[in-house]
Amino acid sequence: MSIVRIAPSILSANFAALGQEVNAVLDAGADWIHFDVMDNHYVPNLTVGPMVCKSLREFGVTGFLDVHLMITPVNNLASSFIEAGANLISFHPSATENVSETIQLIKNSGVKVGLALNPDEHVSLIEPYLEDIDLVLMMSVFPGFGGQKFIPEVLENVAKVRSLIDAIDRDIALEIDGGINQETIGKAYAAGADTFVAGSAIFNTSDYNETISKLRKSINA
Repeated sequence: MSIVRIAPSILSANFAALGQEVNAVLDAGADWIHFDVMDNHYVPNLTVGPMVCKSLREFGVTGFLDVHLMITPVNNLASSFIEAGANLISFHPSATENVSETIQLIKNSGVKVGLALNPDEHVSLIEPYLEDIDLVLMMSVFPGFGGQKFIPEVLENVAKVRSLIDAIDRDIALEIDGGINQETIGKAYAAGADTFVAGSAIFNTSDYNETISKLRKSINA
């Protein structure tokens, strides 16, 4: 692994100044901007929709927008996020009736596609689709709320997915989301993750540049 990506989650940002917040973390060295999209149905929280994504684009945000759909059904809202300017859309296999159909819906639009796994789900759920996707998102907390504690048992599944990706020799990002901070990011990297979603660990600090720099240093520590 050579590419390491830091993806601040807007779930922890100041929504009263979201455009400025997003540009600030991008200017501070963030690689992607992560959207946690929850519907208070598939997961017990309600967050943001495609209008927020569109508004950021209209505000002038040009960075890579990484959208994680924790919703059901998937297809209609995925199409709305595509129109709103998403660069990558991840969804949960259990949230859609036909996983392959949803993958193709997203890919055919020219947007990258990922599959997400919860901490208690087996990697076999995503294995049949690895030839068709661009990212695997491993949840290291149960989705629903920010600021949760990292579940270390997930690292075993991260390592399994890394082995599966390496075995087929495809350019698939391995993202991890949940409780990522200076203490956990190095462990996640060692297990095989290359893309790290961090919310409160970044947005709850006063110096984004320093925080993102410290996260990168923690990987190499």
